[in-house]
Amino acid sequence: MDKYPALIVVEGKTDKDLIESFLDADIVTTNGSEVSRETIDFIRKASEVRSVVILTDPDAPGKRIRDLLDEHIPGLLHAFIPKEKAIKRHKVGVAESSKDVILEALANLVPSSARPDSTITSDDLYELGLLGRENSVQIRHQVELKLHLGHTNGKSFLKRCKALGFSREDLEDAIHG
Repeated sequence: MDKYPALIVVEGKTDKDLIESFLDADIVTTNGSEVSRETIDFIRKASEVRSVVILTDPDAPGKRIRDLLDEHIPGLLHAFIPKEKAIKRHKVGVAESSKDVILEALANLVPSSARPDSTITSDDLYELGLLGRENSVQIRHQVELKLHLGHTNGKSFLKRCKALGFSREDLEDAIHG
């Protein structure tokens, strides 16, 4: 088994234990949503020499951790697990998903910042029905699943599309394909 090249950041020990059961990887835990200054400093230092992938639970505390780390550390990569694939015994989280779901998320990383060549705009999203319409949330959800973007609101959806350099045509294909 080859070693996963990036440092993976997860919320807790059960997430780490599950991933280590099938993947040779360096994993750091945040110990929940109260991320310590020491943990942030360690992740920042690690990001200077290797890629760092954030793999948090698909819930509000997981988003809070992502946002906090993005705020303090440039250049992070994000792996998203769909909420519906991360539920077991009324709990939602990375540890409640499966090996295949985690590997798929790690194979479809989203950078935290926009690519300079990105041309997608909020007007494009509106014209495609991804923003500002009665059924925009449903259409966006279908596209999020196809493109591994994680759950978003309109603003986050645009940011992630820009980070991946998607064009209007890419989104049209995801909607209609």
